[in-house]
Amino acid sequence: MEQSVIKSLFEKWNDALKTCDPGEVVKLYKPSAILLPTMSNKVRHTPSEIKDYFVHFLSNKPEGKIIESNIRIFGDIAINSGLYSFKFSDETVTDARFTFVYEKTNDDWLIIEHHSSQMPEK
Repeated sequence: MEQSVIKSLFEKWNDALKTCDPGEVVKLYKPSAILLPTMSNKVRHTPSEIKDYFVHFLSNKPEGKIIESNIRIFGDIAINSGLYSFKFSDETVTDARFTFVYEKTNDDWLIIEHHSSQMPEK
């Protein structure tokens, strides 16, 4: 059961992207979360820094799709890592590696670490 819950968290995040509202995306991150984003070299340490990243990222209307997912659960910590792809409104596509680390707080799973990097090989 928990595997499917963790898998569904990506869809929840992707649905937040589709709103084009960075505030909706930031709600999925714990206030102490760290974001190592796909399209920026700057590590984001605070909710305002994470929001700033998504202001720019969402301007091109990304839609994500998981290519490969590897889920591991360790009590109140879950990790989903693998490969995903983003299609943007200008029809460009970016393939990337990802790691989402979630922490269960009460009944909610929030992102505490998110690393995403473009694929180095063409």
